Parts: sequence; C-alpha cells; structure tokens
Amino acid sequence: MAYVYILHSKKIDKYYIGSCLDLQERLNQHNTHLFDSGFTHRANDWEVFFMIENLSYETARKIERHIKRMKSRKYIENLKRYPEMKHKLIALYK
Repeated sequence: MAYVYILHSKKIDKYYIGSCLDLQERLNQHNTHLFDSGFTHRANDWEVFFMIENLSYETARKIERHIKRMKSRKYIENLKRYPEMKHKLIALYK
C-alpha cells in the first residue's frame, strides 16, 4: 500500500509533498540527502506533517498531484486541520 505525505522543515519553514510505498525509508532518504539536487536537500530536519495511508500507488500519485496543483500553504495546513478534506480527496481519486 502507498502513502501520500507532506513533510515540513522548521529550519527553512517549507513543505514538501510526495508519495511512496515505504514512508519511513523515504523520510530517511530525504533527511540523509540521498537526492543531491532535490528540493529536500535544503534541510535535514524533515518531519511528517500529514499523511494519507493505505492507498493504491495510482491513487496516491493522483492525490499528490492534486495537492501540488493547489500551490497553497493554507490548503496544506487545512488538510491537517480539517480531516474531512482527507476523506473527500480519497473519495475523489479512488
């Protein structure tokens, strides 16, 4: 099963949106700079801010693209604040 996740770095006060099959391994990759030229290379204190789990990989990718298209910090913060938004996204892209 796949995850959609949003990471937050307090150091640079930025969010990162992604999807994966193994969230713990992926978080470790971001924090150890496995991707030298990637966005998350700018910090090493990434923490999981929000996640949706138990999705098919295809659904996770669709939800990831949706969140990225919103291009809104407020939208990301509202995902955590209002759990019903998560359920609507799952229903929309399942």
